[in-house]
This record gives sequence, structure tokens and C-alpha cells, in this order.
Amino acid sequence: MQAGTIISQAWELYKRHWRHLIPIALAVYVLVALLTLLLTALLGWVGTLLGFLVSIAGIFWLQGALVLAVDDVRDGRADLSISETLNRVLPRLNTLTLAGLLAGLGIFLGFVLLIVPGLYLLTIWLLIVPAIMLEGHGVLSSFGRSRELVRDYGWSVFGVIVLTVVIMIGVGLAVSIVEAALDNSLLTFLLDIATDTLTAPFLALAWTLTYFELRSIKEPKPESVPAPASA
Repeated sequence: MQAGTIISQAWELYKRHWRHLIPIALAVYVLVALLTLLLTALLGWVGTLLGFLVSIAGIFWLQGALVLAVDDVRDGRADLSISETLNRVLPRLNTLTLAGLLAGLGIFLGFVLLIVPGLYLLTIWLLIVPAIMLEGHGVLSSFGRSRELVRDYGWSVFGVIVLTVVIMIGVGLAVSIVEAALDNSLLTFLLDIATDTLTAPFLALAWTLTYFELRSIKEPKPESVPAPASA
């Protein structure tokens, strides 16, 4: 598996299906932002806390939805509508959120411990969301499934992570320059949402394609054997 090939494939799919993927990301970001603002306005500091929890759940809702969307468009067309894609995540949202929080905590502690352990955990747990959404794994089994797929291909997976992070940093720096020139909090907020909406699908494409590539390597489908001709 070549990291550069995964990034190239992700970019090609992004160009082909951005009209479907971007609205999914936008729908989640807008819904979460509106709900957070509403909770804060109605409940004060309690609403702010609830809004924070809603934002966390929204992150994993988006990740799950984009994994399903990537799986959907791999055959060249989108069969699921945006609402169907988002609704299919809801039964797995608790699992996604809990697994994501556990992974985030572990990776954060790993970075605190001299960075290398955090990079290692990020690499072996990269495929937790696809394992949950596409294979139906639970919280704990998704960690094992991700590690199983990454095993023996850790450096290639790490290469995908590095390339996507470099791209995200480049986009972030460009946006920061624009935001500094605008010097307007509302425009900065809207620009951040727009940037996240545009970049999240590409990130999901790269990491989900990594899942499919490793799965095809580790678990190749048996070749179909033609039925014997009848006498």
C-alpha cells in the first residue's frame, strides 16, 4: 500500500463527488452550530456545557456519515441521499462517540508521553470509525479490528496520516492569513465552518480508502469459479 496512491485516489473521488460529500459535512456543522447556540441562549452556562457535548457527538456523527458516504460513492455514484446517510449513523452514534472519546484520550496521553506513543496509537486506531460503521463492531472490538488491519502496514498508514495532516496544515495556514486580514469575528466563524466543511470529506476519503485498501490486502475476495457445464 502506497500512501501517495491513497491520497491521489482520495483527491480524484473528491473532485468527482464533492457535490454530494460537502453538503453532508455542511448539514452536520450547521445543525450542531445552531443547536449549540440555541442551548447557550436558553440555558446559559448549562447550555454551553450541553452544547460542548453536542459538538463532540457531532464530530463523530460527521465521521460516521462520511465513512458511509465514501463507501456509497466508490462504485461511481451516490445511491443514498444526504438524509439517508445521516440517519443511518444515528443507531451507531453512541458507539462512535464512546470509541472516539476513548481513542482521543489515549492518543492525547500518548502525545503527553514524549509524542511517539501518541503517533503510534493514532496509527493503529485510525480505522475505528470504518470498523464500527461498515462492519458493525462495538466500542472495544473496533480498536482490535483497526489494529488488526493496520498490522504489518503501520508505516504506510502513518504516511497517509502525515500527508493528510500536512495538507490540512497548509489549508489552515492559508485560512489564518485570510482571517487575520478580515479581522472580523463573525466572518472568521463562518470561514472556519466553510473550511471544515470543505476539508472534512477529503480527510474521510483518505482514511476510509486506507481501510478498504488494507481490507482488500488482508482479506482478498476469493475468485469466482464458473459452474461446471451440464452434461
